[in-house]
Amino acid sequence: MVYLELHLKISPFNTLVNDVLAAKLGEMGFESFVECEDGMLAYVPSKVFNEKNVNNLLPKKLFGSEIILSNKMVPDKDWNHEWEKNYFQPIVIGKDCVIHSSFHTDVPKATYDILIDPKMAFGTGHHETTSLMIGELLQLDVKKKSFLDMGCGTAVLSILASFKGADPILGIDIDKWAVQNALENIKLNKTPEIEIQFGGAELLEKAADFDIIFANINRNILLNDMASYAAKMHVNSLLYMSGFYETDIPLIQKKAESLGLTYQGFVTKNNWVAVHFIKI
Repeated sequence: MVYLELHLKISPFNTLVNDVLAAKLGEMGFESFVECEDGMLAYVPSKVFNEKNVNNLLPKKLFGSEIILSNKMVPDKDWNHEWEKNYFQPIVIGKDCVIHSSFHTDVPKATYDILIDPKMAFGTGHHETTSLMIGELLQLDVKKKSFLDMGCGTAVLSILASFKGADPILGIDIDKWAVQNALENIKLNKTPEIEIQFGGAELLEKAADFDIIFANINRNILLNDMASYAAKMHVNSLLYMSGFYETDIPLIQKKAESLGLTYQGFVTKNNWVAVHFIKI
């Protein structure tokens, strides 16, 4: 398949701008995103690319950064080989967890071996927010506990929760691509008990309560949807959220506490954070 490469030059560079633009481009059919020195490279099948939509729907400025677009066609190639060579290297978290793709042949042994064949860079574990949430999940006892994965992406958190004995498990994502990729990865890891649904927090209206909720999205969506999460928590339910910066914690904490949740702390990596709340 022939792809088009869209170069988004972001000045000054801002990782949050990258994340917002990737979300918008994902809705327009872009499949993969790679952070570069001055911004981001985004890839879309050439037959899907609509330059007019991209120019009309992407902002020219965001969070004080100027965004300059350019594009070029890239020749047909072995994209799995490109991922292996340039973008998706195995992720090793001590002896506890290794995340790699089916095209990786030399990976270390770990307690939890997760196969992820991604179609985009986010959700593989390379992004700080995903690795933070993986670290938190590794420390939890989730055996026989109900688990919700909001913004499940590649389903890496759902798969790890399944390996650790969580049951039942529900993953939800608003991106059709993510849902399809999650289903593919669930099959790869032989974890058919994981349920994946396409949509947003509105799907929780018909769901039962959860023992543990992980939501790795972004600050604004979390603030908007947190009431839906809290409504599905019982006494001692845990809520972990990521997708924002340390400076955003007071705003997140204020909203959570207004919903009857108790702040338990946070972990951080390169200014990104994952926060932890409990319902008492």
